[in-house]
Amino acid sequence: MAPSAARLARLSRTVSFSACHRLHSKSLSDEENLKLFGKCNNPNGHGHNYKVIVTVRGEIDPVSGMVLNLTELKEYMQEAIMKPLDHKNLDKDVPYFAEVVSTTENVAVFIWENLKKLLPMGTLYKVKVYETDQNIVVYKGEETISEK
Repeated sequence: MAPSAARLARLSRTVSFSACHRLHSKSLSDEENLKLFGKCNNPNGHGHNYKVIVTVRGEIDPVSGMVLNLTELKEYMQEAIMKPLDHKNLDKDVPYFAEVVSTTENVAVFIWENLKKLLPMGTLYKVKVYETDQNIVVYKGEETISEK
């Protein structure tokens, strides 16, 4: 017996990629960058094994039983995350980071923007990026914080 009302669900998939970067803002002096970013401002950069969890949401299709075909989600994540970021120097190999500091926050925004172009409109719910087990960023597409 099929459910009478549409059911909403969230579906998540995880990928991991390796990349290096240097936290350095062109808006700051070398001294200010070193003070702000510490060892992460090393001129030679440093690397991470990032883990990314992408969550989509939508109605469970009554015919397929899926929110989104996992094979399609895997392909979208390959195109939006793995292809541009895996085994790359974020600051030198990814044009987006030529002018944007390659913090985990900005990596999450980059991934969101790439996925948003590929996924069916309105399905992208959350991008969660683990730079380390202790440093995690969650981005849901919000652009500003509303003032009260």
